[in-house]
Parts: sequence; C-alpha cells; structure tokens
Amino acid sequence: MSSPFDQPVSREHTCSVKFDARKAVFGTEEVIPVWVADMDFAAPEAVTRALKKRAEHPVYGYTLFPDSLYQSMIHWFASRHRWEIRREWILMAPGVVPSINAACMAYAGPGEGVIIQPPVYPPFFSSVRHSGRVVIENPLVPEDPATGDPGHYRMDLDHLEQCAARPDARILLLCSPHNPVGRVWSEEELREVLAIARRHRLVVVSDEIHCDLTFPDKPRHTMLANLAGPDDALVTAVAPSKSFNMPGLGLSALVIPDADRRKAMKAVFESMHLPQCNPFSSVGFEAGYRHGGPWLDELMAYLQANRDFVVEAVGQRLPGIRVAAPEGTYLMWLDCRELGLDDAGLKRFFVQDAGVGMNPGLSFGTSGSGFMRLNIGCPRSVLEEVIGRIEAAL
Repeated sequence: MSSPFDQPVSREHTCSVKFDARKAVFGTEEVIPVWVADMDFAAPEAVTRALKKRAEHPVYGYTLFPDSLYQSMIHWFASRHRWEIRREWILMAPGVVPSINAACMAYAGPGEGVIIQPPVYPPFFSSVRHSGRVVIENPLVPEDPATGDPGHYRMDLDHLEQCAARPDARILLLCSPHNPVGRVWSEEELREVLAIARRHRLVVVSDEIHCDLTFPDKPRHTMLANLAGPDDALVTAVAPSKSFNMPGLGLSALVIPDADRRKAMKAVFESMHLPQCNPFSSVGFEAGYRHGGPWLDELMAYLQANRDFVVEAVGQRLPGIRVAAPEGTYLMWLDCRELGLDDAGLKRFFVQDAGVGMNPGLSFGTSGSGFMRLNIGCPRSVLEEVIGRIEAAL
C-alpha cells in the first residue's frame, strides 16, 4: 500500500540547505542529498494550515508567546512521555544549538570544562569552543558488551567519572537520543549519569530534541527529568522541529526547574537580544504539539521500514560497509572502515564515484573517522537509488 511519505516533495530552488548548498558543500549538484538532519516529507497538514491562517493576517509584528503554546507543550510531554512540566519551568529559546551555546556561558566560566560524548553532533564541539570553554571528551564505546556488536554504542561511565572529577569540569552535554549513533539510553545508564553529576556537582544539559523519534520495536525514550530529583542540576532542551519536520522555524524550549539556573540562562539570552518571538515559529510550535501526534505515529512506522530496508541492503549488497539499526532518530551511522580509505578518500568515493552526499563521520569528532551519517528521512525510492549508486560504485 502506498504511503503519503512515498510522495516526493521537490525542495530544489527553495533555498534549502540540504539541496541548494550541494555545490558549495560537495563541489557538485549531482549528488543525492542525504545529509542535513531535516526530512524530505511535508510537515503535518495541521502545521501548514495554522501557518496559512496566521499569514492571512497582514501584520507580522513583534509577538508574545501565548499561554496556549505552553499548554500544548505541557500536554504533549505529559501524554507522550509521562513528564509533568510546570509552566514556570519553561523558557522559550531560539533553537537548541543557541541554547547549548548559552548554557556554556551560563553555567561555566571562561576556560572551564564542558564534557561531551563523541562521536556527537558537531555543534557540541563548536558551542563549547566558541564560548571560550574547554572541551572534555568522554568518547562512547562502540560495542555492546552483551552481544559484542560493534555497531551498538555504550557510555564509558568509568571514564565519565574521571572527566567529571576534573577540577575544571562544570557541565555535561548529554545527547539523548544520541546523534549520530542512534542510541536511546537505558534508565540504568541515565541513572548512572545523574549519580555522577551529583557527586561532582555538574550541570547536565540534556539535548532531547529527538525524544519523539524512537522506533516502535526499540526501547522507549526516557526523559532524564523523569529520573532526576528536585536538587539535580538539570536543563532539558526540547523542540517540535525534528518531530514534525520544521527545523527552519527555529523555536525550541528549555525546561529548567531551578529558578536560579533559569534566571542565569535567561540573562545570557537577554544579553544577546535573543528572546525574539517569530509569529510563524510560535504558531508552528503549537500546532505540531497540539495536532501532530497521528502524523508522527505514521512517520515512525515509515522510518522503521526505511531503517530495516537500509540494514538489509547494506548487509547483502554493500561489502565493506556495516550498519546497526538505530534505536532512535532518522539518522544511520555507516561503518565504512573496512573499505580501507582515509576520510578524504571516503568522501571522494561517495561524492565522486557514488554520487551520494552524506555527512562525513569525522565531523562528529575523531572517533567518527571512517564513518558516514545517512539521513533516511526521505521516500523509499530515494534510499533505493542511494543503495544502488553505492553498490555500483563498489
């Protein structure tokens, strides 16, 4: 049976980074773009309808965040994640990446340390460094001790303890679910993270932007806040942008129960004049959380089938490449080390020989060397062509 997600939506010549920046990024427009972490699917109709309705009013002036926006978010997390959020805990933010930058400035001083767990989303590195703070790396371990599967990553909690014990360590940036390795952290792992943070008085900034994007056949995502105590130093970053494919609208939220930490974050935003509300961002945010549930459920079923197609195709048709089924996100982490190419050669192979544009693993840290990140948020026909091109190039 055909799915609405099978229908291609042309994104070329729409100023799309994913499509219209191909020449600048890959040196050619003749690559299939499966890199930037947005999807090639139309957003939920309810979101588009709400944006159109707002556009009918011809004045697009300075805008407040309506109470209904907060209530839509509170209801979403209560019903979907069993997380009860108080209205006063929420601080609206101009995106998760600016929030990570602001957190580095709010909770660590210049020259102090911020722990990250590579291979990880590149702005984790740049946010720390550009704010004048110091990156402390706690690399993930690419092996499941229960199965020996090198495609399944785990945290090195003993090493995390050592990192947290450093006298300059102030913050842990947690990516949950993890981009790019696709892990949905277990309750046991998250409880250990909280215990380490308590012992060493770390502020945990938990980026949970992919929290809604977990597969039905894999473990459910656990919001770290549901395991935290009232005295834990926790900041949770969330957004509807990945869930409903509208990251260009650029609005997210921080949930910060502690009033002083909330005040510190707000002060950073205000110092940069960032708390501006875009009238369309506000409308899209609320419409996604209020009406996007059925669309999201259909999306995850489609993405699961895409994921399974890629796992099977890679295993059967792409010698020298391995991939594990992610537990969350629409991103897959391809292990290409057996191809015997260095990172420059690997990029040339995929771009010039295969005509496929992916994110090089090295951009996620040195532990990403030899890997590529594949975005499966696209019609199945696109993935079929991607696999076919790589197979032919091999």
